[in-house]
Amino acid sequence: MADRITITLTLNGERRSFETAPGRRLLDLVRDDAGLVGAKEGCGAGECGACTVLLDGAPVASCLVLAASADGHEVVTVEGLGRAGALHPFQETLVTHGGVQCGFCTPGIAVTGAAVLARGGDAADHARLLAGNLCRCTGYAKVVEALDDAAAKEAADAPA
Repeated sequence: MADRITITLTLNGERRSFETAPGRRLLDLVRDDAGLVGAKEGCGAGECGACTVLLDGAPVASCLVLAASADGHEVVTVEGLGRAGALHPFQETLVTHGGVQCGFCTPGIAVTGAAVLARGGDAADHARLLAGNLCRCTGYAKVVEALDDAAAKEAADAPA
C-alpha cells in the first residue's frame, strides 16, 4: 500500500491537487490541507451534520467520506457557497431570520440548505430535509423559516 496518494478535485470551483494518506477523511483534507475550516468535526460518526459538504452537489458527512473517493469530483464547502463576495441566498436568510447562534452547526446547515434549494421541491419538506443537521442553540424554527424564505424568494425571482 502506498504511503501517499495524489487526489485531484474541484474544490469550491478551483481545480486542486493534494498529496495525502490513502485513508485520510475528506473532512481532514478540506480543513487541514486546504485550510477551509467551515466544516466542523462534530460527532465524527456522520450523525450531527457539522461537517457537511457538497460532493457533486449532494450533501455528505465529510467525516465519513474518504478523501480518495472525492478524486475527480467536485466538492463545495460553506466557503464556496456564495459568489463574488456575496452570501448564498440561504446564508442571507439565515442571518435575517436569526437562524445563526453559536455558529458551530451553521456551515453544515448552510450547505445542506443550499442543496435543498438547488433541488427545489415542496417547502413542507424543508424541516425533514434539514433533520440531519443537529443544532443545540436555535431550536430549528428560525432555520426552517430561513429556508422557506430563501425558497420563496428564489421562486419569485424565477422566470415565469
